[in-house]
Amino acid sequence: MATQTIRDTKAQDATPEASAKTDAPEALRYVARQPILDLRARVHGYELLFRAGRETAFRGDGDHATRTMLDNTVIFGLEKLTGGLPAFVNCTRESLTDSLVRVLPPSMTVLEILENLEPTPSLIAACRKLKTEGFRIALDDFTWKPDFDSLVELADYIKVDFIQTGIQERRMLLKRLEKHTVALVAEKIETQEEYKQACQEGFTLFQGYYFCRPALLENRKIPTNSISHIEIMQHLRNSSIDVRKLTGLLKRDPSLTYRLLRLVNSPMCAIRQEVRSIQSALIAVGEDTFRRIAMLAIASELNTGQPAEILRMAFVRGRFCELAAALCELDPTEQYLLGLLSLLPAMLRISMQQLAPDLPMRDEIREALLGEANAESVLLRWLESHERGDWDACDEVALAHHLDREILAACYAEALLWAEDGLRSE
Repeated sequence: MATQTIRDTKAQDATPEASAKTDAPEALRYVARQPILDLRARVHGYELLFRAGRETAFRGDGDHATRTMLDNTVIFGLEKLTGGLPAFVNCTRESLTDSLVRVLPPSMTVLEILENLEPTPSLIAACRKLKTEGFRIALDDFTWKPDFDSLVELADYIKVDFIQTGIQERRMLLKRLEKHTVALVAEKIETQEEYKQACQEGFTLFQGYYFCRPALLENRKIPTNSISHIEIMQHLRNSSIDVRKLTGLLKRDPSLTYRLLRLVNSPMCAIRQEVRSIQSALIAVGEDTFRRIAMLAIASELNTGQPAEILRMAFVRGRFCELAAALCELDPTEQYLLGLLSLLPAMLRISMQQLAPDLPMRDEIREALLGEANAESVLLRWLESHERGDWDACDEVALAHHLDREILAACYAEALLWAEDGLRSE
């Protein structure tokens, strides 16, 4: 098992380059995860997207990529990669027939059979044996082929690419699958319209970032309590925190104060003695950590009523941008806030064009939030590509700005663990 990276406040405040090079798990160097949500917008599991090596883009064979993935998950621990939820893992023929996947915990692992694998007797026999051992089977990018009948009988999930298939093709496919007990996963769902269409067609699980693009409310004003939260954020950006003023601002919102104290007392801060007031929290963790924790609490309040995965992604983005800020000679606190606020439209269902003028940020940060490719948006742009598993786009950003790709990916690893700790405390 790799060394635990979320240890204590001092470790969290260490120099990002040093922390990334020495502490962040090797296992996460080239991995991204994509959520699979159910009908209630709860995360059912994550598909893990692995890259096989440090070259500009993976050009090797699939077996090498799978070996790398298996090594990584063993070293790091699958549970930490997915927060204890099922992991959907792409498998090659070799990984299945040679039993390489047995290093993974069966109860947590869904083995994805890629669409280009021929259903040979040896492959079917291997899948049947793995199924009896507790693994679940998913057929990826599935289209109906008569010789796949045996695999369909074994499948727990069937994943359908919503972009590559038309309505009529999906209807015929779902009709053929009526007699089979499988969960239907609609892949590449990127808009609310596509999500609604998939629901109508009978899909029950959804993969894609549609939940980050909710239907926006036209001409909606920022809620009063959100304005108060933004005012607190503005105060947190001051070089020195005025404890009396901050306490007064927080007293307006007991729910926010409660969340803040819960986070300060959570494992992510590793404080031995219970903290019961804003003043003692500041003393216990220091101003920089307090700023971070307070912004997490505010983000939690802003995301009330929206899918929890939005908040999880906001946590990861904020922490990643903070950790990697030194690579671009940017302000860590400002970058943390940029990452956190990048998902504000999904939380409040208000467009960034409406939100940006009221945000307590410099013009350059507001422009970055509005999508401009400036110096302040470099890290966020890298991370957005990483979330999609678009390694080429990640490399383009890194090479253009002379950024160390291994440090960037290690910062993501650190951010992922930190966010999971923070969300468990909520």
